[in-house]
Amino acid sequence: MITIWPQYLDKDLSLSQGRKVSKEIAVSSPTLSEIERALKRLGFTYTLDKERAYPGKWYEKSGRALVEYEGTKLELLKEVSLKIAEIRK
Repeated sequence: MITIWPQYLDKDLSLSQGRKVSKEIAVSSPTLSEIERALKRLGFTYTLDKERAYPGKWYEKSGRALVEYEGTKLELLKEVSLKIAEIRK
């Protein structure tokens, strides 16, 4: 299981604030529902924890997605981020 927090894909955050993908493929203010839509279109098995808060922002319940994925976390994050950008167009 790989955890995806919206902060991992957020273009507006620095690496030290939690962004995990490069600025080129990151998106501005991704939401849990956008992540869910991307995971659905990519055909992944996942569950959502809507009431969870990212540890760096414990006061803000952004939610998270738990995804069953065989590859690396970074590969998954890149796929999801690119899919969100594609959906937004």
